[in-house]
Amino acid sequence: MSFSCGLECVVLLGCTRWAWKRCTHIGSDDSATWPTATPDEFDPVPRICRIILAVYELDLRNPQWEPSGGYRLNPDWVIKRVTYEQTQGRAPPYLIYCDQEHRQIVLAIRGLNLAKESDYKTLLDNRLGKQMFDGGYVHHGLLKSAVWLLNEESETLKRLWVENGSEYEMVFVGHSLGSGVAALLTVIVVNHRDRLGGIPREKIQCYAVAPARCMSLNLAVKYADVIYSVVLQDDFLPRTPTPLEDIFKSVFCLPCLLFLVCLRDTFIPENKKLGDPRRLYAPGRMYHIVERKFCRCGRFPPEVRTAIPVDGRFEHIVLSCNATSDHGIVWIEREAEKALQRMRESSSETVTTPPKVQKLERLQTIEIEHKNALERAVSLNIPHAVINPEEVPSHESRREPSESHSEDASETKSVSISGNWDEVVEKLFNKDESGELHLKSEAKALK
Repeated sequence: MSFSCGLECVVLLGCTRWAWKRCTHIGSDDSATWPTATPDEFDPVPRICRIILAVYELDLRNPQWEPSGGYRLNPDWVIKRVTYEQTQGRAPPYLIYCDQEHRQIVLAIRGLNLAKESDYKTLLDNRLGKQMFDGGYVHHGLLKSAVWLLNEESETLKRLWVENGSEYEMVFVGHSLGSGVAALLTVIVVNHRDRLGGIPREKIQCYAVAPARCMSLNLAVKYADVIYSVVLQDDFLPRTPTPLEDIFKSVFCLPCLLFLVCLRDTFIPENKKLGDPRRLYAPGRMYHIVERKFCRCGRFPPEVRTAIPVDGRFEHIVLSCNATSDHGIVWIEREAEKALQRMRESSSETVTTPPKVQKLERLQTIEIEHKNALERAVSLNIPHAVINPEEVPSHESRREPSESHSEDASETKSVSISGNWDEVVEKLFNKDESGELHLKSEAKALK
């Protein structure tokens, strides 16, 4: 009897300790050790959020969803606006904006529309370990949207870049579902720069706002020099390893799903998570906007932390009433603008070095951080990780999943990113007699 009572006490204490740790874990804990971002590197984020919001408008001259302070965009610089009717479900609606003030060509992709069946089809077109790409794993449906989008708009983007003296930056941005499409579109463009007139890698950028987990860890770190993810405090989407298709199947019982995922992941060792090549992550360098503190009411002046984490990359679900509201693009734009203004005020009061010198030093630090992250990924034996981001994965790194994942190996689809562009399109699409591309239900494996 005494033994059973003792065992019950141990179990009770263990459960209590787990519940305390999970309930007291807040979003800011994930980036507690990260350095703060500088105003220069975070400066584009509020503007990028406003361009994404502009995709929802029918006419920027008569806006219906104008954020506080206005869009601050020139309607005459909107080159193209594409709706659901025009994409025919192949990709979310998007907008091409030639920002002459900041010398950027921006392709912005909207987030998930809960009322559109085509968005769900994109999300559901995936399975764990289904799609190999560039020596890693990616979300199959998002990849097909990205390939279709580049095939559709490459000539427009190339023309804009050449017409502006081949000097403008090419920026791909998206929110939620659109962030995954934008991130994978960036990966494709980096490896097929000839499609956009031979644009240099350093002129390609991507901002994934409230990012979806769309690529394996080796790819997320490898492309951290061109992809930047923006996360607001407790946002659920970058944290849950549950496949996107399962999340949005259960959208009306999301709190229950998040709790079950949180409970399950408690018993999965960290090394097992890192060792699974099929596990998807939020892409690139992370910018975490933090505005709430433990056991404090209300919002505090937001601060922005940044890093390229390898282990501990938003791995813990935050049991918070703000987990879904922090995913909204409206809130993200608002808090990003506040954070930028606060950073500028603080910088003007404390910085004594010339701005140009400060910016150059930060760029050097960013390069070092990326190099260190690549080396750490290799040291932790992350599957298919490479030290040189320009390195093409070897044939060995493209092999099918190991025997531990053999149940999915026969269904894994592999597409070479370094091959001819027409071959990439052929693996993912069928072309009818009129030349129109149609999504394949299954992409053929590239041997």
